[in-house]
Amino acid sequence: MNKLSTEERTQIVSALVEGNSMRSISRMTGASRNTIDKLLCDLGRACSDYQDRAFRNLKSKRLQCDEIWSFVQAKEKNCSVEMKKKGAGDVWTWVALDPDTRLVPCWFIGQRDAGCAYHFMHDLAERLAHRVQLTTDGHRAYLSAVEDAFGAGIDYAMLQKIYGNSEQGPETRYSPAICMGARKAVIQWQSRSQSRLYVVR
Repeated sequence: MNKLSTEERTQIVSALVEGNSMRSISRMTGASRNTIDKLLCDLGRACSDYQDRAFRNLKSKRLQCDEIWSFVQAKEKNCSVEMKKKGAGDVWTWVALDPDTRLVPCWFIGQRDAGCAYHFMHDLAERLAHRVQLTTDGHRAYLSAVEDAFGAGIDYAMLQKIYGNSEQGPETRYSPAICMGARKAVIQWQSRSQSRLYVVR
């Protein structure tokens, strides 16, 4: 059975990190696409296991959370029922980021719903050593998830960006929307038993 040497693995991983496609890496290194795919999966599991063990008792002061959209096989609107049963469709990567150190304390792949928000926030809360300033976008699922995971032991704010269309024309058809401003909301809870108090600034 053929096995990649450490040097060959390093070459493939370096090419993946640089953003090369599996086909181009296969051409550059001579390794098959199945071999590259297996190495990528093994590496992902090893990194995930290491991160889960090592990223504990973190002393971050500020954290930002967001969700990144992608899809598996096809976009949700183009998936049949059979494709969805096999895992195709929209998928979201929930990410927490320390803006001071660029550390990613935790991440989670799932749907953009309350259940995933709950899992993501509880995972984040278990990794922190002390109270932090947390900022998220305006996704409503964060409200109950943050309250349940942290209670009153967090300084929490929502930053909702407002986007507008850029000037229309053939050359701007695929241009991203322009950020026109942002709404800031400080979220406070008087206690777990009382209703939430929203202070908008």
